[in-house]
Amino acid sequence: MTPSNSASTRLDHIGVNVRDLPVLTARYKDAFALKPVFEFTLEGPGLSAVVLEHPHGWRIELLARLGSEPVLRAADPVTAALTEGYGHFAVTTPELDQAYEALVAHGAGEAMKPGPSPEPGVRMAWVTDPEGNLIEIIEKNPE
Repeated sequence: MTPSNSASTRLDHIGVNVRDLPVLTARYKDAFALKPVFEFTLEGPGLSAVVLEHPHGWRIELLARLGSEPVLRAADPVTAALTEGYGHFAVTTPELDQAYEALVAHGAGEAMKPGPSPEPGVRMAWVTDPEGNLIEIIEKNPE
């Protein structure tokens, strides 16, 4: 799979299916300083969504549909690696310990405390949102 002009291709957003759209929208806005870009509803399938954007341009699309059911979620990144498909998304921060503590203070679940990453010069931590979705937080330190 190669786009015709890979130099201009970039990730636009990730989509996360959620149960409680208003609660998760508020949590993601507060936890990551996101602002709503647009909301939409598809009447046929009964799907509601909101797209949230960070000041640096990355976006998360939260989608909710009545009657949806939670899938089996891994409690930590090591267990998540035993399944195929979506496992997590990651954000970078210049201050890992502060970001981790702030997210936990805002209600994020603790999945893995800050520590070294397998990537040299990088530290990482993992949290979960209120519905159990894994989020990796990365601090990159140039060597």
